[in-house]
Amino acid sequence: MDDVFKQHGAFSWNELMTTDVTSAKKFYTEAFGWEYKDEQMGDMTYTVVNAAGREIGGIMAMPPDAGDHPPVWGAYVTVDDVDETAKKVEAAGGKIHLPPQDIPGVGRFCIIQDPQGAYISAISYTM
Repeated sequence: MDDVFKQHGAFSWNELMTTDVTSAKKFYTEAFGWEYKDEQMGDMTYTVVNAAGREIGGIMAMPPDAGDHPPVWGAYVTVDDVDETAKKVEAAGGKIHLPPQDIPGVGRFCIIQDPQGAYISAISYTM
């Protein structure tokens, strides 16, 4: 991952949660020429998306607890300290949708909601 993506405040990752990973991969390959690398992460397969030889995002199956939630792209913004950022979000009038938690071998993240209702993830990388 380029150093620019480790800078506080930079958009650093995009991730698709979908009900059909195979069809999504086919669509995005045809539309954008993306290439993929599947990685085993615990009990799930995570697909890393590559464009022009660079890792730009990921695709994963919708988690079982998502219910009827439609497929969605999510963006990650790099922060120096996820726990501190979560506190700042609440102080600024936002909400914590998913509290800070670790992603083994990657870092620590949380999902926040701004006062207007939009969601975004904050992440601190350990790699």
